[in-house]
Amino acid sequence: MFARHLIITGLFVAATAVWAEDNPAADGFDVVGSDQKAIAIADEVMVRLGGRQNWDDTRYITWRFFGGRLHVWDKWSGNIRFEQGDAVVLMNIHTRQGKVWQGGKETVVADSLAKWLDSGYKSWINDSYWIAMPYKLKDTGVTLKYGGQGQTQEGRAADILVLTFAGVGVTPQNKYDVYVDKESRLVTQWAFYSTVGDAEPRFITPWANWRQYGRIWLSDGRGIGRQGTPRAHSEIAVFDELPASVFADPAPVDMMELAGQGKN
Repeated sequence: MFARHLIITGLFVAATAVWAEDNPAADGFDVVGSDQKAIAIADEVMVRLGGRQNWDDTRYITWRFFGGRLHVWDKWSGNIRFEQGDAVVLMNIHTRQGKVWQGGKETVVADSLAKWLDSGYKSWINDSYWIAMPYKLKDTGVTLKYGGQGQTQEGRAADILVLTFAGVGVTPQNKYDVYVDKESRLVTQWAFYSTVGDAEPRFITPWANWRQYGRIWLSDGRGIGRQGTPRAHSEIAVFDELPASVFADPAPVDMMELAGQGKN
């Protein structure tokens, strides 16, 4: 029995090492400050979501944040298309440079242009985390701790990962408890803390309705909003190719029509 335990343990360690090799941490990930158990679970999550290679090979993602703001993200170049109301922002998240149109007219006033570029960048930072966080568990500036075992609000057993940040994003003081389902190894819930020292989370929401899009898996369900209505992303699609005009021309574009043309 003892020998069998050693064999199983050895296989698990070997598998974990393979997953880690297939899911290298981003430069600046806090390897020293993170727990090895938490890192191993993060690697399991990546495998369940389709694997690191499939995530890296997925170039374009589009979604509406809770049915409102539209994002089209070129993961390779950093170009984004951001639409809110009658505003269209075409910019690059790395350089934070771009152009803005309101009501079909280009915004050239410096203050207004800067405001909209800042809004587009900050909205992308927030909204992309609400859809891609499980792929970003080993990102730059992240420290991962194992928070023990627990249960989601639906009563499902989970391993809890505690995420904290240093020097990244627009709110590095935040903390998240990320619940990884014991059976599926999907992220099924998170708890958000405004600051690391907060005793209680500001909110807890599920990560529900996981579906495969192209090579990867994404979740749209985030529970019930303050008004008692379902809170979910909509118009989710991934693409291998998109017309260059999506990131250069403010003219209306129907991303779901493009998705229906066999490009996702």
